[in-house]
Amino acid sequence: MNPSLFRKFRSAATCVAGFILTAAIWAGEPADPEATPALPPEPPAIEAPAAEAPVEVPVEAPELRRLDTAAPAEPAVEAVAVSAEDEPEDALAELVDEAEPKAEKRTHRVRVRSGSEFPFGSNTVAAGNTVSYVVSILGSSVVDGAVEREAVSIMGSTRVNGSVGREAVAVMGGVHVEGSVGREVVSVLGDVHINGPVGREVVAVLGDVTLGADAVIGHDLVVVGGRLTRDPAAVVHGNVKVVTLPIIGSGFVPVKTWIERCLLLGRPLAFGENLGWAWMIAIGVFAFYVLLALLFPRAFEKCAETLEQRPGYSLLAVLLTVLILPVLIVLLAITGIGVLLIPFIAAGLFFAGIFGKAVMHAWLGRRLTRSFGPGPASHVAVATLIGGALVLLLYTIPFFGFFLAKALEVVGLGVVVYTLILAMRREKPAAPPPAPASGPQPAAAGFTAAIVPPTLSAPAAVDSGEAAGLPPPIPASVAAALLPRAGFWIRIAASAIDAVLIGMLASFVNLSGAFPLLFAAYCVLLWSLKGTTVGGIVCNLRVVRLDDRPVDWTIGIVRALGGFLSLFFAGLGFIWVAFDPERQSWHDKIAGTTIVRMPKGTPLI
Repeated sequence: MNPSLFRKFRSAATCVAGFILTAAIWAGEPADPEATPALPPEPPAIEAPAAEAPVEVPVEAPELRRLDTAAPAEPAVEAVAVSAEDEPEDALAELVDEAEPKAEKRTHRVRVRSGSEFPFGSNTVAAGNTVSYVVSILGSSVVDGAVEREAVSIMGSTRVNGSVGREAVAVMGGVHVEGSVGREVVSVLGDVHINGPVGREVVAVLGDVTLGADAVIGHDLVVVGGRLTRDPAAVVHGNVKVVTLPIIGSGFVPVKTWIERCLLLGRPLAFGENLGWAWMIAIGVFAFYVLLALLFPRAFEKCAETLEQRPGYSLLAVLLTVLILPVLIVLLAITGIGVLLIPFIAAGLFFAGIFGKAVMHAWLGRRLTRSFGPGPASHVAVATLIGGALVLLLYTIPFFGFFLAKALEVVGLGVVVYTLILAMRREKPAAPPPAPASGPQPAAAGFTAAIVPPTLSAPAAVDSGEAAGLPPPIPASVAAALLPRAGFWIRIAASAIDAVLIGMLASFVNLSGAFPLLFAAYCVLLWSLKGTTVGGIVCNLRVVRLDDRPVDWTIGIVRALGGFLSLFFAGLGFIWVAFDPERQSWHDKIAGTTIVRMPKGTPLI
């Protein structure tokens, strides 16, 4: 045993024994009342021991005072020993051994405070203070004192003038180290300046790195999409890797400028240096909108008129479009077969949004061009150009530019959908009946008398129809001239039926990846043989030519290939049916065909 500890233990035991003896003497006198009369004959003998006991107590008093001098350390020991892990098994021995180390440890913890209670905004650790961590969101972190763990800034910079025990990180901001960092230094979309020791790696993504004369990096240095400037006295113990991106080279100043001055301020555009490339992209996009207005002026005018004449219903259509489209996509995904249509629907919505955004520019421009009167200045392309210039200027307003861009896209999409619905509700005017031929014409009942041309024998046709119990077959030229042409939604319904059938067949034969080719082959086969498909039979639709000739294999193949072209442009060739006065899609115009609605009961097979 330690001699010093043994002496302390002996002194404490002696003191305790003295107290116990004294207490026993004082407690024994009142407990024995009969012995009190016997004490007077020998008062000196009894008082001598009583005098000796108080004499020994002062002798041990210095030992008690020495223990009292150590008393200030005992409260600290008891405060640290509150936790279960610090409480010793042998209280007398371990409290004496660990009293002073635990007192020092407790004193150190008192000086350490936690990180910022409000992470939003900037935080500063003053010189002489120590914190466990620092996190700043939408602000910067400045460390003039000491940080035991991390110093992190999001959308702000991190500056270390004191010491950071672990990592110093900045996202969309830079890191400046004049003090010391125990582990890594990481910066994303920001520059890094090191002029002190860093324990491990330094990584900069899309930012430049500058090493001062006092820079010491313990491991690797990695620069991605930025430049490295290094003082000859700087020390890097690991490898130095500078990754050059193929598009932006070794500098990222233009994009960083756009992020700082546009993205962080909620606007697509701004005036200033290194932002010319953003203006060039925006001008190119608006030039594309003007081109769309030149190609499809009637569609632009119809959509703009819809928003002008029916603003309330247009906004309602916007709301319903935003609410219904996600539900429709989820239902298609649940069905399994509809998963094949989701990419086409997503692409169609994307391009429809672009078209709608261009329409909104034309609508804004029409507020000014309507005062020009009739003439070239009133063309919808001019309105689109003027509206685009106005929108470009509005895009530079902070926290309004992005909102305006998204609002134009959403409202434009809803207006386009509502215009399609209105166009499908309009009925095409019936064509005038053919002029009667000279001479008497036999009367024919029903549909046959109305559509059979004079060159045909009406009575024979009626007789053949009556014999079969069905209406007579209708020639293609008569169908194209007299029958109503199919609109957008009825075509979609027939195509959906065909897609379900081919999708089931493709899944059964394990050829789901070849669905487009199988669908095209199916259409070519039935168009060439029967002039319709299964979906067309259900919906009473028939493909006819405009030149009074039957649909053969050549026309079927040309129409199928044209269908791929209509689908390639986000399905715009199919949507064109809603705007075209002849109710023809792009592939109909290429093949010289159209789709008509046959009377109920007409045989299509």
